Amino acid sequence: MTKPTIAVLSGEELFDSFFDEARRKRLSRLARWTLHTHPRLNPAALASLEGSDGFITTWDSPFLTVKAMEHLPSVRVIAHCGGEVKKRFESSLFRKLTIVNTPRPMAIPTAELGAAFLLYAARDIDHYRAALRTGSNRVYKEAHITGGTGGFLFGREVGMIGFGRIGQAIVQLLRGFDIRWRVYDPYASKMPSREPHVQFDSLSGLLKRSSMLVVAAAATAKTLHLLNRDRLAMLQDGAVVINIARGSLIDLGALTDEVRKGRLRCALDVSDPEEPLPLNHPLRKLPGAIVTPHIGGGGRRTRLEMAEVAIDELERFFRGEPVQNRVTTQMLSRMT
Repeated sequence: MTKPTIAVLSGEELFDSFFDEARRKRLSRLARWTLHTHPRLNPAALASLEGSDGFITTWDSPFLTVKAMEHLPSVRVIAHCGGEVKKRFESSLFRKLTIVNTPRPMAIPTAELGAAFLLYAARDIDHYRAALRTGSNRVYKEAHITGGTGGFLFGREVGMIGFGRIGQAIVQLLRGFDIRWRVYDPYASKMPSREPHVQFDSLSGLLKRSSMLVVAAAATAKTLHLLNRDRLAMLQDGAVVINIARGSLIDLGALTDEVRKGRLRCALDVSDPEEPLPLNHPLRKLPGAIVTPHIGGGGRRTRLEMAEVAIDELERFFRGEPVQNRVTTQMLSRMT
């Protein structure tokens, strides 16, 4: 049987982070593959891709349009090393081609970062780190006299927006903490939860009760600035907002104002409309703010697992078997 031809659309360094020697050998057993580093699909790039049966893409691959793919009629399948696909492919392509993504390996590490933020915030560790850098030991006396500012995560009620892969993974990871989860998700709430400690609520009901809030929902037209100035104002004084999803779910200016006033705290792995967060942005230095550089679903191990899923899917496709992670047009409205 003739091997299919696969074109990998990626920069060299990014490709290396997904495909180590073992995965390259596995890809070679499946197909004749070549790496194409063209940042744009100009005529020369399209000519170099002629005869390809499928693509592997990453998040620095060129945006693929129906018009461009008309020049490449032999391409039948695209395996995307990543979860977000709406900004990678013209929507009509999801009807014309088999397009699969690889979000599952990112769910656990992203949930793990959310769990770390929750523990860090619950114990008010950032406050103590700042106090110990002042050159004073006053914080020791305060902790001795008052018991300190930190609380516990164990046994608390925690709010969550979004109950997809990542939200469910956080609940699983923190099962031993006996947390009572109050969740807003208009899709998941239509199905009974298998988790006895999960209770679905309206968005306003959730916000009014939350002293700790995890944002884990998809970025869609409906969730743009879901946490706007008015909704942030519903949160309890001293509440912490944790965003491990997409920056666009939160009005960053409104949140910055609340943190600057000291009414809210935040832990953000993502920011919108600016990412990277500008060097002079207040949240980089404000007390009560923790910012990480979009590392939630990162890590070498995660990327290698994503490459494994992509190869798995290509093997299924070329064997004539159903793929497991196909993205359809019906799914797009609910996806980031």
